[in-house]
Order: sequence, then C-alpha cells, then structure tokens
Amino acid sequence: MEDSTLELIATLKDLALGYGVDIISAIAILIIGWMAAGWARRLTFGALNRVPHIDDTLKPILSNSVRYVILAFVIVAVLARFGVETTSIIAVIGAAGLAIGLALQGTLSNIAAGVMLLLLRPFSVGEYVDAGSTSGTVVEIGLFTTRFKTPGGLFVVAPNSSLWNSVITNYSRNPLRRIDLVIGIGYDDDLKGAMAEMVDLMNTDPRILKDPAAEVFVTELADNSVNMTLRSWVNSGDYWGTLTDLTRDAKLRLDEKGYSIPYPQRDVHMI
Repeated sequence: MEDSTLELIATLKDLALGYGVDIISAIAILIIGWMAAGWARRLTFGALNRVPHIDDTLKPILSNSVRYVILAFVIVAVLARFGVETTSIIAVIGAAGLAIGLALQGTLSNIAAGVMLLLLRPFSVGEYVDAGSTSGTVVEIGLFTTRFKTPGGLFVVAPNSSLWNSVITNYSRNPLRRIDLVIGIGYDDDLKGAMAEMVDLMNTDPRILKDPAAEVFVTELADNSVNMTLRSWVNSGDYWGTLTDLTRDAKLRLDEKGYSIPYPQRDVHMI
C-alpha cells in the first residue's frame, strides 16, 4: 500500500513538474504577447496620426488589426506549448477564413473599396461629387457605404464598391471652376456690339475673376441664331450663384440694348 502511494505521489510530481513548466511558459507567453499586442497597436496608431492624409475612421481599424494579428500568433504559440498540432489548426482557420471570405465576398469588396476611398481620398466629407448613378454632397464615408445628400434634400446610401468602380467627378476639389454660358442673338444684330456688352457684364460682377480674364467668342452659326459663349472663372463656391445670375443678367442686358434672342423659326414657301 505504501509503495502504491509513493508511486502515485511520484507520478503526480512528474506530471506537475512537466505540465507546470508548460503552464508557466504559456502564461508568460500570453502576458508578454498581450502586452506586445497593445504596444504595437499604440505604436501603429501614433504612426498613423503623424500621416496627414489618413482618415480618422481608418486609424483605429488598422491599429486594431495589427493587435489582433499579434494575438492570433500568441494563441498559436500557447497551444504549441501544450503539444497541440498547430499546423492543423492553422489549416482549419485558413479554410474557415476562405469559406467566410467567399460567403461575404460582396461585403469584403465594400470594405476593401472603403479602405481605398479613405486612403486615396478621391472625395471628402462636404464635397459635391458625381460617381456613376450617384450625385450629391458627401455626408459620411464608412467602411461599407458612403452617405450622400442630394441637392433636392434626399438621403442616399451607396455601396463603396459601386463608387470605387465608377468614374468619380469631384466638383468641389479644385478651388476654381469655369463657366461656359451659351447665348444666341439674331443674324441681323450687331455681333461685335453684343460681344462687347457681354464682356462688360462679366467684368462688373465681383465674383468673376480678373485672371484668367473673362472672354466672349462665337462658337456656332446655328439655324436660328449666332451663338456666343461667355467664358469666365469663379471660385468653386460661387459657381452656381454666378451662373444663374449671369444667365438672367445677360438676357436683361440684351433686351435693354435692343438685341434679340431669336426663337426657333422656319420659312415655309407655298407653291
């Protein structure tokens, strides 16, 4: 009886010594790995803060991704201390990741497109853009979708992948925009006088820039009119207001000076 007890105690002692080292090593790896993951996350976040053109939405996502990758390696190392075959675990995780990726292909493409939009910044919040079938002022850029407000006050949500795969026209990015306003006068009107009146009209508007200078030129001898193009440059924020005012004032100035803006007409000869 005493021999059996001694043998049991010896066996337990060997097990405690063997697994105790593994347990202590696993705990040490877990603590050090956890601390290293947190340190790497903070280091990545600080480095991203020093990059001027990275969106604030993207910074915590990238820094947390670094942390989770390190924690995944830590867990694999802990399991390896207990003799678990990590190769098979990694294979299972990889297969599961592939299956999840195929199932969430559309969602992942939106995330990838959202990351590219945040990194390359073809548009920012507050800018008016036209991307495919979506037009409006950008309200929010998320990882999955981008939100817009249309000029009519509608709320539009567009998937990031559709925006990334479309030609994006940003109407607010450049500081200056060009106005090309086409106005027709009659063939019997004084063309040079009308052109001089339009140049004077644009020069009296303080929103129209002096450099590049405003200009007027004939662009078409149409069926019913001689078409002039009034070309000028304004600040992007003044574009629509200047365009509408210039259209109205051009009509009033031509009426005041006796010039005609002809209607479409046709001569019919009866035999």
